Amino acid sequence: MKRRKFLQQSLFAAGAITINPFPYHQFVSDKKKYATDIVSLGNTGIELTRLAMGTGTNGSGGSSNQTRKLGVKGLADLLHFAYDNGVMFWDTADQYGSHPHLKEALKRVPREKIVLLTKTHATTEKEMKADMDRFRKELGTDYIDIMLLHNMQKADWPEIKKPAMETLSQMREDGLVRAHGVSCHTLEALKTAADTDWVQVDLARFNPEGASMDAGMPVVREVLKKMKSKGKGVIGMKVLGAGRLTGKKDECLQFQLGSEFIDCFTIGQENTDQFLDLQKRIPEASVRG
Repeated sequence: MKRRKFLQQSLFAAGAITINPFPYHQFVSDKKKYATDIVSLGNTGIELTRLAMGTGTNGSGGSSNQTRKLGVKGLADLLHFAYDNGVMFWDTADQYGSHPHLKEALKRVPREKIVLLTKTHATTEKEMKADMDRFRKELGTDYIDIMLLHNMQKADWPEIKKPAMETLSQMREDGLVRAHGVSCHTLEALKTAADTDWVQVDLARFNPEGASMDAGMPVVREVLKKMKSKGKGVIGMKVLGAGRLTGKKDECLQFQLGSEFIDCFTIGQENTDQFLDLQKRIPEASVRG
């Protein structure tokens, strides 16, 4: 076993990392990684940028920091700025209220260049069909790249969501969606996602201190490794612990970049300064030893 992997496993076994001081040398990459790197999302066949533009900071009830602060034009301008600077993965959800903002941004870029991820609370076939029709109109697109069942909490969610899952599977066959999966908010739901073949993509809460996660970091890590071994795409979220770790960005970024089972990750950004800051920090963090 390589020394780096042995040290990481020993560290993880002890529990969440105390990131001051952070063991940079245990997560250092062989070469620089960039926000704009094109990576493969599991076995979905989807290629996307390592960083996603999150649009749902404090998002609920049809709004988010981005929609409240920036409005349609402002958020569209920010997304277009990201596109011009090489980030082409945009993360939204019905509950964020940011679909119209992405629609405005898509008017100025080639649709096929962007990977769109959105999320639904649909349970029945009727709800899923209605959401797909509405989402496509709100986003101004014929298809959605990644559709997730949002906020799974119960271990038996596949039984509850079976009608929506079957409908999404047919929609994938029909070309309306390219990949489907879930976001989870309990350990039980996450474990079920790892064991469910229907899940092609999982949006997982993951950071070094276990902040706003489904369970302790070492436990979640093993579940995500299992997902990755089964060919599922794993997208990291809560990279900065829902804002609790913003003072430790470099450590959190290196932790994400050094976890080989994370394909890519999403971070909510509210202005160009935040975007440019991440663009600078990510490659520097990836090779910090």
